Amino acid sequence: MARAAVTVVAATLLALAGAAPAHADTVRDLEYWLNDYGFTTAWQTSRGKGVTVAVIDTGVNGNVAELRGAITDGTDVSGLGSPDGQTPVGEESHHGTMVASLLAGRGSGEGTGVIGVAPEADIITASVAFGQDTGAVKSNDEQIAEAVRWAVDSGADVINMSLTRNTADWPESWDDAFMYAFDHDVVVVAAAGNRGSGTTQVGAPATIPGVLTVAGVDRNKNASFDASSQGITIAVSAPSEKLVGVLPDGGYVQWDGTSASTPLVAGLVALIRSEYPDLDAANVIERLIKTADPNGQQVPSPLYGWGIIDPVAALTAEVPEVETSPLGSLADWIKLHRRAEAPVPDNEGDTPQEIVPIADPPPPRSDAAQTLLPTPWTLAYVTVPLSLVAGFGTLAALLGIGATRHTRRIVRSRGQ
Repeated sequence: MARAAVTVVAATLLALAGAAPAHADTVRDLEYWLNDYGFTTAWQTSRGKGVTVAVIDTGVNGNVAELRGAITDGTDVSGLGSPDGQTPVGEESHHGTMVASLLAGRGSGEGTGVIGVAPEADIITASVAFGQDTGAVKSNDEQIAEAVRWAVDSGADVINMSLTRNTADWPESWDDAFMYAFDHDVVVVAAAGNRGSGTTQVGAPATIPGVLTVAGVDRNKNASFDASSQGITIAVSAPSEKLVGVLPDGGYVQWDGTSASTPLVAGLVALIRSEYPDLDAANVIERLIKTADPNGQQVPSPLYGWGIIDPVAALTAEVPEVETSPLGSLADWIKLHRRAEAPVPDNEGDTPQEIVPIADPPPPRSDAAQTLLPTPWTLAYVTVPLSLVAGFGTLAALLGIGATRHTRRIVRSRGQ
């Protein structure tokens, strides 16, 4: 299979403009989605307590202030990390911690630091080494299949996958892994991908029937041109621009992309599962999509799915129950497309593919001592930041690509 086209653009780092208001923490002020989308109101009903979310990503550092106490289990499927899955691995090693903080961050103090949309949910982490030159013994496809099965066996109620194979198809090993998750009533949430980096159509796992696929919208709730792909498998949309996460070194980063909107939706799924513990996965998904806000759009839509998430309605509205998942059946798809009696096609899905998180290459260290350059695999469809704050007022420049157009890093001096 041919690799995705490479898009490279010039990028400029920008400083964070303006000082923080005296009454609040700068980082917390940047989390506009908490109030704008009603998460703070939804917390009066549910904060995700008792729900376990698996983050299959580059590893989650549970020692940063926002994630202390949030990580309850972990593993490494790459052979490069630590057994607890908390050692970031690969060229995008910062990515998993950023995702987990958006999902279930606890903040760093009263009103400070990043707080996730499900701040009382538990996180389990499976570290994956994305890319072809990481030194991992197993292929990306094998790692993902193993990580999904581990997450299910470890008690995950929800699985967050801010990653893409960048192909619509997938290997047969994923049939078994994802069926295992669905058979165990797990909601799998995956990113649609980012148009600005050349991924105009969603790729697996977002194309797998039954997977809850997340598209992105901008601050005006319009489909994000750069930070969201399109496709008929999209279920819902969520904020995907100017999202703030925590880095493994304890710093902060602001970035765009469905990689960041996915944990917002996975977190909302955790809120629903906490409030409605007797609902099966099909009805959790039904509640999420039927309460989504069409925002004046004809839905379902290849850009918005059933609409933009509405956390308050998702937790309080009356939603009739359904018998089967509104997102389709992987079992039925397998019967149709993997029939033993059918001629065996030249199936690209079985060709090992590179899988990468949908986000940026690693930002500079807090001491701003290193320079960012895109790696060959990153150039496929991941981006380096267009704006990165290495301290208030610091300006720099680098080369970048595609989807993540405005990434800001805020370095903090406090201990992790």
